[in-house]
Amino acid sequence: MTLYSIGEAAEKTGLSAYTLRYYDKEGLLPMVERSSGGIRLFRESDFGWLRLIECLKASGLSIKEIKQYIDWYMEGDSTLEQRRSLFYSRKKAVEEQIAQLQKTLNAVTYKCWFYDTAVQAGSEEAVQNMRPEELPPEIRRLREESGLFSQQKQDPAETA
Repeated sequence: MTLYSIGEAAEKTGLSAYTLRYYDKEGLLPMVERSSGGIRLFRESDFGWLRLIECLKASGLSIKEIKQYIDWYMEGDSTLEQRRSLFYSRKKAVEEQIAQLQKTLNAVTYKCWFYDTAVQAGSEEAVQNMRPEELPPEIRRLREESGLFSQQKQDPAETA
């Protein structure tokens, strides 16, 4: 079994040694071994935990909430319902974030088309005066799905 120093673990995970120490201090790494001199020693299996911690952080959980999850995990099968509920809650939150990001991407993609077309025409006015039915179908869909632009031709957001 290979053991890694904190520096090696930092290099292997892309996390800083400071972050690894912080996670340990906050109780997120209860399975990390220590040498007789108190040096943290990481195993391959610890890297999976670190990836999960980063995933939970990216999903919006706080360090305190991640600690609660780890505590539940350490308690075993009696906490299966709580852990399942946590992941379903995170799934819903991430799906909502993705939906919002998709709207944002739709708006940005529309604006890319808007400015590409305006540059090609030499004026924004040419694009602003287009009726919705004159827009390419995909662009019209993106514009509508972004939710940022009204259906009126002269929308303040059109000139932004």
